[in-house]
Amino acid sequence: MRSAKDFFAPLAVGAPTPVTEVPARPSRMIHFFDPSNPKMAAKVPDMVGVSDVLLGNLEDAVVADKKEAAREGLVQIAKDVDFGEHTQLWTRINSLDSPWVLDDLTRLVTEVGDQLDVIMVPKVQGPEDIHYIDRILAQLEAKGGVQRPILVHAILETARGMANVEEIAGASPRMQGISLGPADLAADRRMKTTRVGGGHPGYLVRQDPAKGLDGAPDYTGERSVFQQDLWHYTIARMVDACAMHGIFPFYGPFGDIKDTVACEDQFRNAFLLGCVGAWSLHPVQIEIAKKVFSPTAEDVAHARRVKEAMPDGRGAVMIDGKMEDDASFKQCMVVLELAERLSANDPELATMYEEA
Repeated sequence: MRSAKDFFAPLAVGAPTPVTEVPARPSRMIHFFDPSNPKMAAKVPDMVGVSDVLLGNLEDAVVADKKEAAREGLVQIAKDVDFGEHTQLWTRINSLDSPWVLDDLTRLVTEVGDQLDVIMVPKVQGPEDIHYIDRILAQLEAKGGVQRPILVHAILETARGMANVEEIAGASPRMQGISLGPADLAADRRMKTTRVGGGHPGYLVRQDPAKGLDGAPDYTGERSVFQQDLWHYTIARMVDACAMHGIFPFYGPFGDIKDTVACEDQFRNAFLLGCVGAWSLHPVQIEIAKKVFSPTAEDVAHARRVKEAMPDGRGAVMIDGKMEDDASFKQCMVVLELAERLSANDPELATMYEEA
C-alpha cells in the first residue's frame, strides 16, 4: 500500500511533479481526427481556436496497417502546429492489450510530450490500468525531459470498468477525467442496441390504459409512450465518481451525424447531469457541443440575481416567486464559474453574458 504522503511524489527520478488539482480548462468538445489521413491532418491548423480540444486518434478508427502512419502523423502535427492557449492537444492511444500501445507511448512522450495535454486510454478495466500508465508515463517523461506531467483520461467501455469507476477516478493524480464509451460498453453488457450513443425507441414507458365505458381498462386503446434514456444511470454514476475525485466527466460519441436534433438532446442530458463536454466526430457536432455545454444567457442572468440577493450565500430570498436558499446559491455559483471560465476564451460568449 502506498502512503498518502507519496501520492503526489513523482514515480520516476527526473519526472515532473504530479498536479494536485486538475486544470479547469474549457473542454466542451473533444474533436477527433485521424492523423494518418492527409486531408484531416491538413485541416488541424484551421481547427485551432474553433474546438476546445483536438484529439489525434490512434485507436479503433485507424486500421492496423496505418497505425504507424497515424502515430508519426500526430508527432509531426504536434511539432508543426501552434495550438496556443485556447485549444488543447490530446491523443487516444491504442488499448493496453494491443501490440501498438508501447510504441504509441514511447514515441509520443519522448518526442512531443510537452505539446500533449492529455492521453486518453481506451477500455480501462480498473485502477491497475491507470497505475501502469502512471508509472510508464513518469519514466518516459523523465527520459524525454518533459517539463509538466501529461494527464490521463479513461474511457468507460466495459462492465468491469463501470463497476470499478470510483477506483479508476481516484487511481492517480494524473486523472483528468472519464468519458462514456457507449458502443463498446453496450456490447460488453450485451445490451440489445446497435446504436452509437443516444436513445432507443424500444426503451420506453407507456401510459396506463384509459378506462372504457364499462369502467374496465381499455388495453387496446391509444396510449402515449415516452422514450427513456439508456445511459442515464451510467452517466450519473460516472459523474458522481468524477465529482468525488475532482476530475471531469464527459459524454462520448453520438454516431448519427445527420440527426443533429437527437445529438443536441443527448449532449444536453449529459450536461444537465454534470458532464463538462462530449466527443465530436464531425465538425457539425462542434457547434452543437459549444451551444449545449455553455450556460445560456438566461441562466447566467438568473445566477447573478441570486448572487446579488444573497452575496454571502446564507439565508433565503424570494425571486420571481421562487425560493432561493444556500443550496440554490451553490448551484448558481457553478453556473457563474463555468460562464467566467468559458468567456475568458470566447469573446462571443463574453459579450453575450455581459448583455444578459
